[in-house]
Amino acid sequence: MKPHERHLAIFVKEPRLGRAKARLARDVGHGEAWLFYRRLVRRVLPPLACDARWTTWLATTPDGWRGREPFWPFALPHLEQGSGDVGQRMLHVFHSLPPGPAIIVGSDIPDLAPEHVARGFAALGRADMVLGPATDGGFWLIGLSARARAIDPFQGVRWSSPWALADTERALPAGFRLALVDRLADVDDGPAYRRWRAGTRGTSIPCTHASTTLNLRAQESATSDPRAQESATHSISMSNSIGQDAMATKVLAGGS
Repeated sequence: MKPHERHLAIFVKEPRLGRAKARLARDVGHGEAWLFYRRLVRRVLPPLACDARWTTWLATTPDGWRGREPFWPFALPHLEQGSGDVGQRMLHVFHSLPPGPAIIVGSDIPDLAPEHVARGFAALGRADMVLGPATDGGFWLIGLSARARAIDPFQGVRWSSPWALADTERALPAGFRLALVDRLADVDDGPAYRRWRAGTRGTSIPCTHASTTLNLRAQESATSDPRAQESATHSISMSNSIGQDAMATKVLAGGS
């Protein structure tokens, strides 16, 4: 199967103070939750978006926001999540994507890497649905084969509960095959956030994307020298994020 026939949709919420990570904000405050989400998306999203094994889409909410932010330095194909609960929004995205197997992942999974997604697509070669279990009883990845995208696999699922994964497994119609891949942790509340803070690794994994406008001289140097490539991409990421991080620091400190 050609890479352009596989589709990865990353669910992203507009990273505005008071909107992003509402459940986490109840435990750690809106400023801390906002800063965490921005930094996490900047770290997790670029390697997924730059992988040539699939086409990556931003599935954004609220409707009207197109996912353009200065802290990721490229544009991606865009879909709106639409309205309703998370199941209705995922179904809307599955029905909106071009034909072929499709995977949806969240943007708040600190350990999410391209190889996790690759294993999801590999599982769809023999199954109709693939789920990536989360440690809280939900799931961080769901994928549907081309034929399964015609069904509604979310009937009766209790979202934001320890039963979301089990309910989704039970909702799969008879005759459809299910596969499970890696179990990963998301960060939705204070205890999960503190565990993440205790074991966090790095802050950014920048990369370039075909639709990005970059300094061509920096790109040419990076091609011939891996150390220069690391420096050039790091400078791109930092130049796009420094103003936003400075503003976030002022908010956390109580500044205006």
